[in-house]
Amino acid sequence: MENTLLLVDDEEGIRKVLGISIKDLGYAVYTASNGEEALKIFGTIHPPIVLTDIKMPGMDGIELLRKIKEQSPETEVIMITGHGDIDLAIKSLKFEATDFVTKPINDEALEIALKRACERIAMRKTIRDYTENLERIVAEKTKQLLDSERMAAIGETIAGLSHTIKNIVSSLKGGMFVLEKGIELDEKQYLIQGWEMVKGNVDKIKNLSLNLLNYAKSTELHFEMSNPNQPATEVAQLIIPIAKEHSIAFRTLLDENLPLISFDPEAIHLCLFNLVTNAIDACKEYHEGRKPKEIILQTALCESGKLEYRVKDNGCGMEQAVVQKIFQSFFTTKGTKGTGIGLMLTKKIIDAHHGSIHVFSEKDKGSEFIIKLPV
Repeated sequence: MENTLLLVDDEEGIRKVLGISIKDLGYAVYTASNGEEALKIFGTIHPPIVLTDIKMPGMDGIELLRKIKEQSPETEVIMITGHGDIDLAIKSLKFEATDFVTKPINDEALEIALKRACERIAMRKTIRDYTENLERIVAEKTKQLLDSERMAAIGETIAGLSHTIKNIVSSLKGGMFVLEKGIELDEKQYLIQGWEMVKGNVDKIKNLSLNLLNYAKSTELHFEMSNPNQPATEVAQLIIPIAKEHSIAFRTLLDENLPLISFDPEAIHLCLFNLVTNAIDACKEYHEGRKPKEIILQTALCESGKLEYRVKDNGCGMEQAVVQKIFQSFFTTKGTKGTGIGLMLTKKIIDAHHGSIHVFSEKDKGSEFIIKLPV
C-alpha cells in the first residue's frame, strides 16, 4: 500500500484529470467527492498519502486533515488551494499538512509535493528502524549486566528521548519548509509564520535540555526548615501575568497557619510550576465562550497531618485511560508540543520527599492534582 493515494475533490473533472496524472507517476489512486466519503475510504484502505482540496461543501479540507491526523498522525496530507487561500494554506500547515499545491495544478509542482511526502515517509521509517534497533541493542546489553533493572530504565529513557527528539526535528523541518516557501515565493507572511514555527521549536529544545538537567539533579535535594507557602507564592507571582494574558482567572488559597516543615523549597517550586503551567495549557485548549477559565493553587494541612498542595483547573480534562499513563516515562498529552518530562520529574521529586501525588480528572470538566508531603 506504499504507493496508494486518496484524492479528494468535489469537482469530478479535477478528480479525473488529476487521477490520470497521479497514476502516470506510479500511484494507485482512490477518489472521493467529499470529506465524509473520504473518511470512509480512508478507514478501509489507510493510504499513506492524501491529496485534498481545501474548499469543499460540507466538511472542508482542513477539517478532513484534522480528522485524518487524529486517526493516523503519520499520514501525509497535501492540500489543494486557490491563489486567494494563503491563510487557509498556512493554517493547514499548522495542523501538520505536508505541503500544498495551488490551482491550476502544475504537473511538476504536484510531482515535487508527492516526492516530498514520500521522502518524509521514508525518513520516518528510517528513524523508526533506528529507534527499534537502539532499543534492541540496549535490551541485549541490559541482559549482560548485573544491574538489569537500572539498565532497563536507561533503555526506556533512551527510547522515550529518541521519540521526543524525533518529534521536535519533524516540527523544525515543518518550520524550515514554510521559510523556504516564503523565500521561494517572496512572501513575507510565509517568512513570518515559518520563523515563528522555528523559534517555537528552538524553545522546545531549550526546555527539553533544562528538564533533562533538572531530572538528573532531582535526586540532589537540599532539605531545610521552611514555610510551605513560600514556593506556592513564588509560583503564583510567575503565573499570574501568563494567566491574565490568556484570560484565565488564577487564585491562591493558602493556609496561613501551616507549620515550618523540612523539604526542598526549590524542588517543590519546580513541581508546582510544572502542574500550574500544565493547567494553563489545559485551559487554553478549550473552546471560547463555554465557561470562565479558572485555576486554583491551594495549600492546607489535611486530617492525616500531611501537607497538601492542590492545583485545580476547569480546562479540557483527561479521559481515565490517559490519567493512568501521565506519570509514565515521556508520556505527553500535548503531541509534538510536549516532552513528557515535566510530570516524570514532578513524581520523582515527590517520591524523594516520601510523599505522594494523585490526579482526578474528567474529560471537558477539568483536573485536580494533589501532592501530599509528610510534615
